[in-house]
Amino acid sequence: MSELFSQSYRNIVTDHFEGEWEPDDGLSAREYADALAESDVTVLPAALEQFYRSVGAVEDIMEAYYFVWDPDELEVQDGYVCFMEDEDDRYTWGFPVESLNVPDPLVFRRFNAKDTWAETGATISEYLLDYFEWVFTEVEPAVEEDL
Repeated sequence: MSELFSQSYRNIVTDHFEGEWEPDDGLSAREYADALAESDVTVLPAALEQFYRSVGAVEDIMEAYYFVWDPDELEVQDGYVCFMEDEDDRYTWGFPVESLNVPDPLVFRRFNAKDTWAETGATISEYLLDYFEWVFTEVEPAVEEDL
């Protein structure tokens, strides 16, 4: 598999944490396969697989403000593969099941109270990279300032 997205995800570590990216920051092929085997899906789009393989073992990334679900926690709900939720369980992010074989499908967000899904206008890689940039450059400094 091409690693089209991996370096961008690895840059999250080098851009926002001290030190360099290490292979242990991501899940090994075995860890990833074992975890995915416990989920509702058997394959993921390349953009999400490479995220897990690149930084899926970094707790400060996986639980940075919102929660990116571990591969073994992935669920299919309403025809969407859910992979992320906010801290108040108001929103869930996912992508359509029929997009599993698309390398970088569009992300949708569900407003849980109304059980409605809306397109975000971003692909998985775009959404995750923009999200982490927002968290580490805007949210985290604001939270630290309030402490």
